[in-house]
Amino acid sequence: MRRHPGRGEAGREVSRPPAVSERGAEVGRRIGVGLMYGLWRPRVLGAWKVPATGPVIFAVNHSHNIDGPMVMGVAPRPTHFLIKKEAFTGPLDPFLTGIGQLKVDRASADRTAITRALGVLASGGVLGIFPEGTRGEGDFASLRAGLAYFAVRSGAPIVPVAVLGSTERRGRLIKGLPPLRSRVDVVFGDPFDAGDGRGRRTRGALDEATERIRKELAAHLENARRLTGRRATLE
Repeated sequence: MRRHPGRGEAGREVSRPPAVSERGAEVGRRIGVGLMYGLWRPRVLGAWKVPATGPVIFAVNHSHNIDGPMVMGVAPRPTHFLIKKEAFTGPLDPFLTGIGQLKVDRASADRTAITRALGVLASGGVLGIFPEGTRGEGDFASLRAGLAYFAVRSGAPIVPVAVLGSTERRGRLIKGLPPLRSRVDVVFGDPFDAGDGRGRRTRGALDEATERIRKELAAHLENARRLTGRRATLE
C-alpha cells in the first residue's frame, strides 16, 4: 500500500519545514546591493562564471562579518546562506528569515536546516556556505564535511568565492568594519563538481570529496590573491 505523500506510518502527518522564500532572497540581494555599494566599493571579478540557472553552491571564505552580506549584494543571483542560529536574535530573526536565509545549529545535526538547504538546491536555487564553519583566517585551510555532503547529495556544482580586503584595515568610525568607501574584492571561480562521477555517498566518498574541494578552494584563493594583489587577513 502506498503512503500518502504527506503522511508517515499509521497515517500520521509528517512535519515538513516551510519552503525557503526565493522572492525573499531576491529582496535580500537588492538590500545588499544598496548597502554594499553605498558603504564600500566592491570590485567583482568572475561573476559571469556563475551558472545562470540551476542549483549552485557558493563556497565562501570567511574572515569578517560583512563577507556574507557582501556576496549577497554582488552575486548575480539571489543567495540563501546557512547562518549560525546565534545571529537570529531580536529583530534580526524575522528579517533574516524573511530574506530567505537559513538558520543552522552548528552544535548538532540540524535536520531542519539540512532539509531546507537541500530544498533550495532541489528547486534550482543558490546555497551559500562558509565551509570553514566559522570566522577565521579565511584561507580554506580547515573544511567541515557539510559542504561535501550538500554537493554530493544534490549534485550541484560548487562555485568558489573569495572575499578579500574586508580585514586588511579597520575603519576609523566603526572599528569592527572596513573603512567606509574602501575597496573589497569578491572573486568568483570556475564551477566544479565535488563528486567522483560515480554517485557514491559513503563516508569514504565524502572524505575524498572534502579533500577535492579543499584543493580547489585553495587554488582559487591563491589565484584570487594574485589577480587582486590582496593579502587574506589583517597582519
